[in-house]
Amino acid sequence: MSERLRARVLHADWLAPPGVHALVTLREGEGDVGTLELPSAPAWLQQVHGTAVVVEPGTDERPEADASITRTPGKVLAIRTADCLPVVFAARDGSEVAAAHAGWRGLSAGVLEATIAAMRTTPEDIVAWMGPAAGPGAYEIGAEVRDAFVARDAGAAAAFEPTKPGHWRVDLYALARRRMLAAGMRAEAIHGGGLCTISDPSRFHSYRRDRATERMATLAWLQAEASAAR
Repeated sequence: MSERLRARVLHADWLAPPGVHALVTLREGEGDVGTLELPSAPAWLQQVHGTAVVVEPGTDERPEADASITRTPGKVLAIRTADCLPVVFAARDGSEVAAAHAGWRGLSAGVLEATIAAMRTTPEDIVAWMGPAAGPGAYEIGAEVRDAFVARDAGAAAAFEPTKPGHWRVDLYALARRRMLAAGMRAEAIHGGGLCTISDPSRFHSYRRDRATERMATLAWLQAEASAAR
């Protein structure tokens, strides 16, 4: 990858096993996806803020789902976000990788738990990276969002900070971490959670901030054997 393109992507900072790759395109960087020297064309999803998980998605279709899993070296999983939370999962032995789109609706409905359950790997042997999303210092929501989480888990209230009557700032990262721990993952296996799309306009798209349709792409794949041999 050239230095110009390297500056247009953010590589996941996590303890992934060798051969597992994950990155996010930075602002205006989605147009560079075709020049990232990926092992294959990305397999995109038709994201609907739900909990459906597709295994081995094809590149000639966009299944209606918000998470995908592959065990095929060289197949590139892809999701788009601009404030919603992208989460990449990988088996510690490098046998499979997954990518999930977790907006507040999907997160509250259980998209992360559904992704973990659809993997062959037991939860305690999965590592995860949470990419850039609307951060707790800038993401203000109303009662609908808070109620969706607290109704299912009273302890989730700790992730909400009141601002004015009927409004709170919400920590999506804390909510996601809570869900992954409850699903059986180890605390030390959950990485990321410190990047705010709303507060960093030089690097990230944000629908909340700009009311625009541009998105970042989160890409994840297992290294192809031919690449591994080089």
